[in-house]
Amino acid sequence: MLCAMEANLEKTIRHLSETIGVRLGGSKEEYAAATYMQKEFQKYLPSCILEPFPVNERCVESETLEILLDGQWRKFGGSLLGGAPTTDGKTVEAELVFFDSHTDYQRQDLSFLAGKAVIHYGVHIQNVDDYRRLMEAKPAFLLMVDTRHPGNVPLADGLFPTYVAAYGAVPSVNVAAFAAREWVAKKAPKARLTIAGGVRKSNSYNVIGELPGTAPDGKIIYACGHTDTQAGCPGADDNAVACAITLELARILSETPHKRTIRFIDFGTEEQLSVGSCAYLAAHADEIKKGGFICNFDECGTAIGWTMLHVNATPEARQFVKEVFNRRGIYYVEDRIPQPFDDFFPFTAAGIGGYSCERSNSEISIDYHHRADDTIDKLSMEIVARHVDATAEIMAYLADAENVDKFCGLDAEHVREVEARWQETFVGER
Repeated sequence: MLCAMEANLEKTIRHLSETIGVRLGGSKEEYAAATYMQKEFQKYLPSCILEPFPVNERCVESETLEILLDGQWRKFGGSLLGGAPTTDGKTVEAELVFFDSHTDYQRQDLSFLAGKAVIHYGVHIQNVDDYRRLMEAKPAFLLMVDTRHPGNVPLADGLFPTYVAAYGAVPSVNVAAFAAREWVAKKAPKARLTIAGGVRKSNSYNVIGELPGTAPDGKIIYACGHTDTQAGCPGADDNAVACAITLELARILSETPHKRTIRFIDFGTEEQLSVGSCAYLAAHADEIKKGGFICNFDECGTAIGWTMLHVNATPEARQFVKEVFNRRGIYYVEDRIPQPFDDFFPFTAAGIGGYSCERSNSEISIDYHHRADDTIDKLSMEIVARHVDATAEIMAYLADAENVDKFCGLDAEHVREVEARWQETFVGER
């Protein structure tokens, strides 16, 4: 079997993150990334298509956040969350209040937030009832503090689309944790926010290529990543790395025919909470029912740090994956807690077992997560190549084995937990 070529990986990552750059879901840049990947896949695969699906494209023209400190208005950085409305270019001024999302949702009455500029300490609202109550309180706008990555830089993120569809949204921007600390320490009384632009209806695209097989069980072996980025982020690690990996896997695995179909998918609009992955599952429901195995990649190239595999799979599959990675000198932290924040989880919720490969360099994630400095100089092509080679071995075996039933599906003890997380995060949508 061929081995991964570091030069190939670097070429793809540079093109996506430097030549194209920021690739917001539904944007012309994301489309450029999709068409580039399609063209590259066609060098190795007999077929590769772009499958469109509707999305809301974030189209911010300008954003200004000002805080009243020591009697003067000072400007601070902020980034409108994906899925949130703007102020339509108008300035909205409101009293500033602090709200700790870890404890304050225990309050029976949130009406004190009405008409306020809320410093929401915590960027993700993971409980749909909490989100509903917050929207019913009618704050003027939300200043979301990403407590996972405290610092001086405002990060980028998004609201859960199903929450917004069910209960609406108010203007919401990410702000730097250290800035919020200053506002609270100095008892800043007011904030004002001005955001021009908005969202527009657009299309995003899943890039789907395959090596067709003829195995009667109909199971498919998937290699997946995503093409889009967060606002202001060139996305070398998140997630040009995964696109480079899926392309290199296509080159390696196309060397010989295989019994089972191997499908390579680079999803669009992952950063709006796996919109592309969900769209794929909805469009391919009959295929998914036959089962298979997924190898997903997201933020797995950081040069310094450690590899983590989110594994939702049978005990036999977990052991097999561990043996292959360890034999190749790759040791990893295994996380078995279902995490509904990448394209891997919708497949898990549909009963497709597998793993999602990531790398961390901080106890939470990576220190350039969703930032402008997510650039190729942070990455190791050697480490990425090793992930490719281990996964190629796993995929080739599963594509050619006589029977892979013991490797497919989920660990029975996790089925209920997966369904609960799906219902909580996606509000039951299928």
